[in-house]
Amino acid sequence: MTRSQDCDIAIVGAGAAGLAAARWLEAKGVSVLVLEARDRVGGRMLNEPIGDGEIVEVGGQWVGPTQLRVNELIDELGLKRFETYDEGFNQFEFRGRLSRYTGAIPRINPIVLADIAQLQARIERMAKQVPLDAPWSAPKAEEWDSMTVMTWLGRKSHTSGGKAFFQLICEGVWAAHPSDFSLLHMLFYINSAGGLGKLIETDGGAQTHRIVGGSQLICKRMADELGDCVILEAPVRRIRSDGESVVLDAEQVQVTASRVIVAIPPTLAGRIVYEPPLPGHRDQLTQRVPQGTVMKCMAIYETPFWRKDDLSGQVTSDTGPVKVVFDNSPPSGNPGVLLGFLEGNQARELGQLPLEERRAEVLRCFARFFGAEAAAPLDYVEKSWADEPFSRGCYGGFFPTGVWTSFGKALREPIGQIHWAGAETATVWNGYIDGALTSGEHAAAEVFEAINDRRATKPAAA
Repeated sequence: MTRSQDCDIAIVGAGAAGLAAARWLEAKGVSVLVLEARDRVGGRMLNEPIGDGEIVEVGGQWVGPTQLRVNELIDELGLKRFETYDEGFNQFEFRGRLSRYTGAIPRINPIVLADIAQLQARIERMAKQVPLDAPWSAPKAEEWDSMTVMTWLGRKSHTSGGKAFFQLICEGVWAAHPSDFSLLHMLFYINSAGGLGKLIETDGGAQTHRIVGGSQLICKRMADELGDCVILEAPVRRIRSDGESVVLDAEQVQVTASRVIVAIPPTLAGRIVYEPPLPGHRDQLTQRVPQGTVMKCMAIYETPFWRKDDLSGQVTSDTGPVKVVFDNSPPSGNPGVLLGFLEGNQARELGQLPLEERRAEVLRCFARFFGAEAAAPLDYVEKSWADEPFSRGCYGGFFPTGVWTSFGKALREPIGQIHWAGAETATVWNGYIDGALTSGEHAAAEVFEAINDRRATKPAAA
């Protein structure tokens, strides 16, 4: 039997964006209800127990020092950070050769290094020209949005090694192949993070810190504050608006509010039925913003044995199928955990294999990087986000060619009583936990202003 509830503002999605919006509004005295499709909060953040009270994060996990809002919130919620293990030698597998290095740059052919340097310099210069609130207004927006990153690399790279290196970056950052998304999208995303280095570096970059107890605690703590305002297992199927109120039809509950914040990825927002239908430009946008494809694969060992060999556990490989590896052990250092990413085409292909075959492929990569001991873990954990019905991919949505310039304005603009939030709508740290939080708070401020304006102009009762 469907129950009915009323509130001032309804929110779709109990990920970081939706919960941040609810928390902001509740602090202003606005009544909220958050409808979450899953049986848990956290969205694309999820902790997985591995025994003895330890966890691994099978979803988003890292925060960096320039991600200001998430770091503020971590402190507000009483959580603690710890540094990603970054001691000893990193490894780089390039054209079949595995080498060790320290610092940010691997030791490879100096001609290739020079090519990588000139490509990065070009990208950094171009990215600074992309306005974060309106990427379509960049001086060369039409030109940059008309080509894929792969097309641009084919024109500007001088070596196959330089091209391959940036292909690896694209897979690692966007969980997509450089032929999947536009050059303008890459430039916007890089500017949103404050530079390419901030996206790919561990020391001072986006991978600097993890959360003690797991990143999902950020959402769990916010949900605990909100209490009964968060309703789980309530996927929203329809949103009806008439100019006076908005009605959300979800499983087992119907919510009536004055406005709604839809805080889920664009591709999922497009699967909700809207009455009246959304304008074509908004629906066309949601048809064109797919999610990245990634699988997080973790092998658990009694100890982080690679540390004895003075290895950081960090590997970058152009061979794959695992192309990026981290030491993902808990703060105590035990058990030892190797995290390998399957991203883009590798995730698409191996995601179709049976679990045992995929596990064998991942462990073969670990053994290649760290020796035979890596082939025999105590346990193995993986998560395919493309298979999650209420995510359909990770890390986030990306924009193929032509989308920013043709449909970008529809990403954040409210439509009547419907407002949008989520990491994909953020202007700073787009696609990250930090961006999700600021997007939710921005949408909350937007609806707060709207309902106050309406109250101010509403005629007084006779």
